[in-house]
Amino acid sequence: MREITDELLDHYFEITRKALEKIKIASPKSSHLYLIAKDFLKMARAYFSDAEHFRKNGDYPRSLGALCYAHAWLDAGARLGLFDVGDDHDLFTLAK
Repeated sequence: MREITDELLDHYFEITRKALEKIKIASPKSSHLYLIAKDFLKMARAYFSDAEHFRKNGDYPRSLGALCYAHAWLDAGARLGLFDVGDDHDLFTLAK
């Protein structure tokens, strides 16, 4: 495939949307890690918003790139234990 289709973007938007809905910050609010988790979540949401903006303007490559960044922030936070995602190996790249 040499083009980014609506179906491909729909797929990755849905995966990242589900991941954003699922995560919960694992650290207590008094922990330094809580602030780091909030920052990871802020970055993920910002890139997700960017992806929506790029898609709306017809810039599919940048939209897909922003989605990848958004999900990477979520994956990294889940793998580090900043986010509680249960044992969801479908939406997240967990260590075990």
